[in-house]
Amino acid sequence: MKLRISQLFGYAAGDAGNNLAFSMASMFLLLYYTDVAGIPAAAAGTIFLVVRIWDGIGDLIAGRLVDKTSSRWGKFRPWLLFGSVPLLLLSVATFHVPDWGLTGKLIYAYVTYAALAMAYSLVNIPYGSLAAAMTQDSIERSKLATARTMGAAAIMLLLAFVISPQVKNAENLQYSLTMTTLVFVVVGVALYLFTFATARETVHRDIEHVSLKQSLITLKRNRPLILLCASSLFFLTAMFSLQKIGIYYARDVLGNANYYIAITVAQIGLMFGLAPFVPKIVRRFGKKNGYIGGALVMIVGSLGVLFAPASMPYVAIGFFVLIGAGLAVVNVLLWSFEADTVEYGEWKTGARTEGATYAVFSFVRKLGQAFGGSAAAYTIGLAGYVGGAQVQSASALWGIRAAAGLVPAVLAGIAIAIMVVYPLTEKRFREITAEVVQRRAERDAEDSQASMPGA
Repeated sequence: MKLRISQLFGYAAGDAGNNLAFSMASMFLLLYYTDVAGIPAAAAGTIFLVVRIWDGIGDLIAGRLVDKTSSRWGKFRPWLLFGSVPLLLLSVATFHVPDWGLTGKLIYAYVTYAALAMAYSLVNIPYGSLAAAMTQDSIERSKLATARTMGAAAIMLLLAFVISPQVKNAENLQYSLTMTTLVFVVVGVALYLFTFATARETVHRDIEHVSLKQSLITLKRNRPLILLCASSLFFLTAMFSLQKIGIYYARDVLGNANYYIAITVAQIGLMFGLAPFVPKIVRRFGKKNGYIGGALVMIVGSLGVLFAPASMPYVAIGFFVLIGAGLAVVNVLLWSFEADTVEYGEWKTGARTEGATYAVFSFVRKLGQAFGGSAAAYTIGLAGYVGGAQVQSASALWGIRAAAGLVPAVLAGIAIAIMVVYPLTEKRFREITAEVVQRRAERDAEDSQASMPGA
């Protein structure tokens, strides 16, 4: 089924709404905790680790709830309608830690961030599951993946322009973040409503209410999903380490927080520029080869960031551009890979479990965010980073470089090694999809014959 332009824009709007909360936390929450709320870097790292693991569990709960949902609006769209306001309000609360002493701050940070994580799961799991329900065409799914990537990229670019200039002054940053997140409540609800209005769940499912046993069997027997999750865990840990540490690298290594704008603009510009070409990459080289190629480009950029001279900031920015190019290709492909594993699970077991499949993949994303955020925080903490200090030690600066360069390069290499054995090629996917359609047609014919008078 060929998707309309309005559906692609609507799907992009959904991930833009998601990233008003998600990217705010990914890009700036560590900095907010260490430099505004006054939480030590190591303690902040533990917050990210604990909450993201909890968040992953929340994804599994959300996936089960989604697979049990049935309404006049479908399985997935109602969650966008009713979950957006709580999610965006919790984002405001997360970036407003009161001055209660360290213990009080930690308790507040854990509670609000954990609540934000659960609210995000209850919106993002159904949103992500929509892609597999809107079309079964691999190229159209690549277009949906491109759309959501560009929606997310637009918000990340906006955040860099709005927040980065305020980073130099921690006192003003609290006010800026409070006002920004309040505005995002209004903007985010509008974006989610646009997605709700344009998305349609058109893919037929033989089993409307999937049991827990059926979900578990489908997931257990889904080898492509298992390998995808393993590879993406390492890749996403690398990506989120980079995302958390970028503002530190710009401010402390390169000497000017405003360089973060240049880094982000360059990377987001590449995401906009390359994302529309990903479906063509899929046609020419296949998803698997595209993934490996993108990760290799990211490794080259990460090693460059590790060793780039601080006196030549545009050399470092150039390597961040390479990282952005690799991220752009791989990130688009990840969403398309995930949707394909739904078909594989249905082919293997007969049960179509979009919610559970996406929940498992999202669980892995949250683990990646947990490990990436905590790795970045632990690395700079162990290297001697001091929150709020005007000048960092040489060891702290190398800790920032390691979190931005060495750690992502090693992790991306492991991700490539796993993806080499990924079995679901484009040819195999087409065969599986055709067989699923044929089985469905045969069952429909049998049911029709059985219901005929005298049968």
